[in-house]
Amino acid sequence: MNELVLPNDTNTLNNLMGGRLLHWMDIAAAISAQKHCNRIVVTASVDNVSFKHSIKLGDVVTIEARVTRAFTTSVEVRLDVWAQNVPSGTKIKSNEAYYTFVAVDQAGRTIPVPSLEPETEEEKMLYAGALRRRQLRLILAGKMKPDDATELKALFVAEHK
Repeated sequence: MNELVLPNDTNTLNNLMGGRLLHWMDIAAAISAQKHCNRIVVTASVDNVSFKHSIKLGDVVTIEARVTRAFTTSVEVRLDVWAQNVPSGTKIKSNEAYYTFVAVDQAGRTIPVPSLEPETEEEKMLYAGALRRRQLRLILAGKMKPDDATELKALFVAEHK
């Protein structure tokens, strides 16, 4: 998805407002999730979004969104945000984030989503990490006990044989 940063999108320093970027990111992520699920999806969570580089008035913002893993009724979407100054030709990565979407029917009830089979090495790495990120989200939301997060615990607890 591409957007041009216009005056109405900026703060008094002529930088893109964070809220506007989050809005664009949510749209790009939702489109990716809906294409995978072929269903209506709703945003369930947004992971930490840090602003590494400011995006300036007149920059072209490119948001790349892709589903990294499908669970029972939800999908995780990875976003990479790039800012390009067209006249100078410079392009920098500004942000990255993970959004989670839940597929719903017309009555708003959750419904199963299609599975996802990673193919490339990068896709396999993102797919494997998605389970740990999901467990962390659930713990932070109070929906999972830390002791039940086996994939996440494996990062911190060494096996004793």
